[in-house]
Amino acid sequence: MNLIFRLILQLITSCLRPHQSLMESATLRMRVWPADLDINLHLTNSRYLALMDLGRIELMLRTGMMLKVMKRRWLPVVSIASIRFRSEISPFERFTLHTRILGWDEKWFYMEQRFETTRGVAAIGIVKGLFRGPNGNVPSRALIDLVEYEDVAEKSEFLKTLDAFEQQLKVTDPTE
Repeated sequence: MNLIFRLILQLITSCLRPHQSLMESATLRMRVWPADLDINLHLTNSRYLALMDLGRIELMLRTGMMLKVMKRRWLPVVSIASIRFRSEISPFERFTLHTRILGWDEKWFYMEQRFETTRGVAAIGIVKGLFRGPNGNVPSRALIDLVEYEDVAEKSEFLKTLDAFEQQLKVTDPTE
């Protein structure tokens, strides 16, 4: 985490923001600072992924999940993060990062993270992750029960499409 000062500010101010449901979008309002820039003088590609970490932390804070998972020593782990850049975010420009859960299966959570400026969506990321505890991977159901979320829908079309895409990405051994 190379954004320690933003994280500290986020943790301090999190108690001022309202609690939310697991399926609501968590938002963070930020600004591009000089340390966020690349040689092209816009938000550097690698910073998007680091800021997405803060977005997922915000979601955990706002849903009341953070303290509960820390107490159990469960750690969030990202398996896949894919991002599509649509437009640049310039120096000192304000933007909002929206993080929401798209769905889950037995093992994985799937999230969308959108970077929005006054000009519209600048980038969209899709993240696949899970929680790992002292005894291994934590089933999604355990986390859903932990935050007392009851409205569990069946697997969405998005998740079915993502599963098919992941199958195409898997590396197979040509000798088998």
